[in-house]
Amino acid sequence: MMEGQGWGHMGAGMIFMAVFWILVIVFVVMLVARLLRPRASNDTAQAPTAQDVLKRRYAAGEIGRDEYEQKMRDIGT
Repeated sequence: MMEGQGWGHMGAGMIFMAVFWILVIVFVVMLVARLLRPRASNDTAQAPTAQDVLKRRYAAGEIGRDEYEQKMRDIGT
């Protein structure tokens, strides 16, 4: 008399189990994709410009004022 009543719960359990495993697989794929993606946040540090290099060299005393001013004119600033 109660033979067919168990299928409803078993069917719901199978659906929830499938959804669970799909979510686990999606999470793992997203995690792997994030780990393999190149990090854009580290690329925000730009290479120093020619002006930056000249300013640093002048501040460090590697070049004199005349050379600094001449090179700044040469690069167009």
